[in-house]
Amino acid sequence: MKSKLNLDPKVVESARSAAAKIAESMQSFINKHTTVTTERTILRLLGIDGVDDVERPLPNVIVDEIKEAGGLSRGVAYWIGNAIVQTGKEPQEIAELVGKGELDLTKLELCKAEEAAKAIEPYVNSSLKKIQEQTAKRNEYIATIGEGRRPYLYVIVATGNIYEDVIQAQAAARQGADIIAVIRTTAQSLLDYVPYGATTEGFGGTYATQENFRIMRKALDEVGEEVGRYIRLCNYSSGLCMPEIAAMGALERLDVMLNDALYGILFRDINMQRTIVDQFFSRVIIGYCGIIFNSGEDNYLTTDDAIESAHTVLASQLMNEQFAVLANIPEEQMGLGHAFEMDPDTENGFLYELSQAQMAKEIFPNASLKYMPPTKFMTGNIFRGHIQDALFNLIAVWTGQSLQLLGMLTEAIHTPHLHDRMLSIENAKYIFNNARDLGEEIEYKKDGIIQKRAQKVLSDANELLQQIEKDGLFPTIEAGKFAAVKRPMDGGKGLEGVCTRDEHYFNPFIEKMLGGAK
Repeated sequence: MKSKLNLDPKVVESARSAAAKIAESMQSFINKHTTVTTERTILRLLGIDGVDDVERPLPNVIVDEIKEAGGLSRGVAYWIGNAIVQTGKEPQEIAELVGKGELDLTKLELCKAEEAAKAIEPYVNSSLKKIQEQTAKRNEYIATIGEGRRPYLYVIVATGNIYEDVIQAQAAARQGADIIAVIRTTAQSLLDYVPYGATTEGFGGTYATQENFRIMRKALDEVGEEVGRYIRLCNYSSGLCMPEIAAMGALERLDVMLNDALYGILFRDINMQRTIVDQFFSRVIIGYCGIIFNSGEDNYLTTDDAIESAHTVLASQLMNEQFAVLANIPEEQMGLGHAFEMDPDTENGFLYELSQAQMAKEIFPNASLKYMPPTKFMTGNIFRGHIQDALFNLIAVWTGQSLQLLGMLTEAIHTPHLHDRMLSIENAKYIFNNARDLGEEIEYKKDGIIQKRAQKVLSDANELLQQIEKDGLFPTIEAGKFAAVKRPMDGGKGLEGVCTRDEHYFNPFIEKMLGGAK
């Protein structure tokens, strides 16, 4: 792609190289550690589900008991494999016995690691086959009934009741939506377990559970066949259960998942050591099954200034890209985030926003860029808000964005009604249709406002990445360089769930997913 912004390719390469070194440095830390969530994810992928008599998820019960006995450093895969060898039972049967207090995994006679790995291999292969079938089903739908044009129209539902969400999601699909995001109930990201079953009560959103995923997937397949367009399902693979929810999404054919360790660290105060380890396994799963991950850089500009700190967004995008590379995620599955968040009273603010969106497209030409709407400066003036969203939509089609989360004219007032969503979809469809090829027709003035803005943001991002490479990512976060939020390396939620691996540790899914075909 020829740069309309006259970006220096050497500066882009310098920034990308620094980001790669930062990611590789963090991978060295990741490879030495596991977490309670990563281990629970392995159990879920082995087919273990359900709850005990006091509603504790069985994966939690097993991991907590192994951790209490001091055996987590070896990994749950060994303990389940050993239990299969010693009892002849399947993983789910073993889990239920543990849940009833009738079996202690760490007190069984011990087999060799090779025997344990061989014992669980059929269950690993069975799980991967289910995921591959879901990926094939997505591809079949797209090949037969088709999909919407990019930028995909991406809207939210958030009633708290999964069955009411289904009604609203199907209505949105009929109105033209391409992606339905089911917002999670408030603070679910801070729960260190995944709720079980279908749920009908939530505040500010609906619980992310495997059954809720299954219900919504079925509903969107039905309406997709009706409207002749595959409807993508989005949820959140973030928080303390990041890889568990990624596994659930893979098994139930979600298409888009919000997934970003930095978001959890900065905005949910989740311990950075815990979530950086969890992010890797979650992204390996996401990469394997064809899910697009969304990163959370757009949120930086809700707590920091969108003009002064735009370079932190680009620096984080470049790091997220390199973390994704290490997890074997192809570029088209990288939904790198950015946002239209400048103060609308800024003179020439539209030109700056256009510059930054064009810059993201040029630096990540093959990524599925996620463009987020104005929120920080939305007010009760719904008419001005509708105009702000229109300008945002214009930039999206102009610069070739991929996933367009539509703003709602009632943003910051209440959870949107059906007609609010309809008006937002109509706004985007009108602008996308009338300005479809605008970007192909327009060049930018040499050394003008647009070019200079992008060049400065790129230069500042490169400088920041060079400094992070020197200082380290964890100390950089502690210093508050992202989103003007400081977090301590040994603070935040979930640190107690981090464990150093021993020499016998193995995760049977990592190698197969990284080496297997998607």
